[in-house]
Amino acid sequence: MSENERIGGPAGQATRAGFVALIGAPNAGKSTLLNQLVGAKVSIVSRKVQTTRTQVRGIAMAGQSQVVFVDTPGIFRPKRRLDRAMVTSAWGGATDADIVGLLIDVAMHNAPETTELLARMSEIRQPKFLVLNKVDTLKDKSALFSISTHLNEKAAFETTFMISALSGSGVKAMLDWLAGRVAPGPWLYPEDQVSDAPLRFLAAEITREKMYERLHDELPYRSTVETESWQQKPDGSVRIEQTIFVERESQRKIVLGKGGATIKAIGQSARKDIAEAAEAPVHLFLFVKVREDWGNDPARYKEMGLEFPQG
Repeated sequence: MSENERIGGPAGQATRAGFVALIGAPNAGKSTLLNQLVGAKVSIVSRKVQTTRTQVRGIAMAGQSQVVFVDTPGIFRPKRRLDRAMVTSAWGGATDADIVGLLIDVAMHNAPETTELLARMSEIRQPKFLVLNKVDTLKDKSALFSISTHLNEKAAFETTFMISALSGSGVKAMLDWLAGRVAPGPWLYPEDQVSDAPLRFLAAEITREKMYERLHDELPYRSTVETESWQQKPDGSVRIEQTIFVERESQRKIVLGKGGATIKAIGQSARKDIAEAAEAPVHLFLFVKVREDWGNDPARYKEMGLEFPQG
């Protein structure tokens, strides 16, 4: 966003604004934290790892400061083309931000992926802070100090926060610190805006989340949801058509369920959350199509906001 596109702020009051990237391993709790910070669902949350595929921005207000959070895909060792695109997007989000927060599940502080992440933090020139998440699940709370000390020896963090993204414990302290840490300047977005992701994208993400919740491990990650049409009706309601793409006919049958029961349940659950996001009654129509090898289709990457990796 250029300086000319900045929104400003209350007249005569000093404002601050900046971009903060949240990075971490899959399932560290980044999406849960983002939704907690913003106070609204802007990013998909699932027990399955690697569910955030692209950068999602959530906008939080704290006093006269506007903090724009970038929830990046979890960083892991990529195996497929889609994996490579997701990891590239994650590191891109970090290098483009003003401040970078490394989120670590406290139970995974000694895991190999945490060690790899800490080693790469030296490549990031921006100010960095550490967030230890899920501290409420740690039985021995006295271990927190030694864990924090050990991690801070591995990278130059300005400060450390111990939080529970799920319950919200410690999250306000983190937001207050960031509000004073972002640079003075005009706001980047309108005060009441919670995300820069278009509603079409958010609607597709909500349906994808409900699909994961319903099917758990039955459905591979290589499925995606696209919002094909979004029509405003004269009565103020919205008619939405979405297509769920899978790679095999057997997967299509899983999504549909016996007599269409599964797809109906997914639609009912998604419709409720989409209506809340759209602030309007929603008529949701879901279709399931087989598109073999969609994970190598550049058009699908463009729809998800990812760069298509060559080779």
